[in-house]
Amino acid sequence: MHILELFGRIFLSVLFLAEGIRKFFFQEETIMYMEDFGVPEILFFPSIFVEIFFPLLLIIGYKTKIAALVMALFTLTVAIIFHTNFNSGMEMTFFLKDLAITGGFIIILINGAGLLSIDRMQKSKTK
Repeated sequence: MHILELFGRIFLSVLFLAEGIRKFFFQEETIMYMEDFGVPEILFFPSIFVEIFFPLLLIIGYKTKIAALVMALFTLTVAIIFHTNFNSGMEMTFFLKDLAITGGFIIILINGAGLLSIDRMQKSKTK
């Protein structure tokens, strides 16, 4: 069952990794999209950092609770800023998807990474 914890962390993270990489290669259109919602260009590179760095931490299970907290806050913020046009069925779906993902990050925040993680290996060494 411990392998499922790892797969869960990977599945939650891969969406953000792919999106961070996409943003990096399509900077101009991403910045325009962000600005359409009132998000300043200065937040472009920090958003890429969050979408790549913290999911990598989650995958390897290092500083997992911190990474899960950052990702939960990031995902909830994205949902509120970009997906609250509830007149659009697709936007409602995106909003609910982001809430579900936020819930997954909260579960990791509470429970930690599990057995297959650097956090667990470090914890075992200190005992």
